[in-house]
Amino acid sequence: QVQLVESGGGLVQAGGSLRLSCAASGRFFRINVMAWYRQAPGKQRELVATITNSGITDYADSVKGRFTISGDNAKNTVYLQMNSLKPEDTAVYYCKVIVTTYSSVSNNYWGQGTQVTVSS
Repeated sequence: QVQLVESGGGLVQAGGSLRLSCAASGRFFRINVMAWYRQAPGKQRELVATITNSGITDYADSVKGRFTISGDNAKNTVYLQMNSLKPEDTAVYYCKVIVTTYSSVSNNYWGQGTQVTVSS
């Protein structure tokens, strides 16, 4: 199994910055993709950013130019640097990993979520 521990959420004023972290641990052969999602009250969970184990990144249009996803393969950790935050970025942010197990099975795992609140 894989455990994900997220940290870094909090309350920030509009225009401010936060950095989220998500560390994966457990038994798996390889992490293939790490991603951040978010879910605002009354809305569906949406993809924010992804990074592959080779460093290829992708972003939702709403965060391009403001958020940066990065990873540390040695630490099995993914980061989300969020700059120029807006009130509409307020949500619970979730980390997700896609791993290959030692049985060559692909599994998805989710973190517990961390609250990000941006005040106007």
